[in-house]
Amino acid sequence: MTELEHYLHHYFSIGLHDCKKLAALFQEEKLAKGEFFLKSQQQSNKLSFVAHGLLRLFVVLPDKEVTQWIANSGNFVTDLSGFLFRNPARWNIQALTEVTLYTISHEQYLKVGDLIPKWNEFEKLFIGKCFVTLENRVFNQISLSAEERYQLLFEQQRELFHQVPLQYLASMLGMTPETLSRIRSKKNS
Repeated sequence: MTELEHYLHHYFSIGLHDCKKLAALFQEEKLAKGEFFLKSQQQSNKLSFVAHGLLRLFVVLPDKEVTQWIANSGNFVTDLSGFLFRNPARWNIQALTEVTLYTISHEQYLKVGDLIPKWNEFEKLFIGKCFVTLENRVFNQISLSAEERYQLLFEQQRELFHQVPLQYLASMLGMTPETLSRIRSKKNS
């Protein structure tokens, strides 16, 4: 079983036979550090599983950049609204490191239901997991203090603090870089 098949099997609870059929629709893709996976206002024509590396999802506003998420190994990445509803992409998605992805095109994604009879159930599970992740992030943003948000991210994804520029993490956590530095130095003392 390949890495992608293994992940699809566990993430979607898909049988091994269907995993092989689904994984066959994905193509390996590599991005160099700094290369864009997607730019805002483009059509989002692919959904990718991050095998290795880091990607930053961000938007450029008139007075600042806002980092929405850092996608790392084991995550899917796309501009979901653009991919599913064919809206222009809202997010820029850029490689922070060299990245290896397994990518399915929108065209191939539309064919999955023909290959896997239970795909509607699996897709609902996928979208549901995306929604729960978003709900948790919104809840954490409005209910936790800056220190608590920092601590939660540090506990869940400690490696990001060694691989990602702190201003991106600060933005993702909804705080200034100065606040993140203050919290970080307080935690390390």
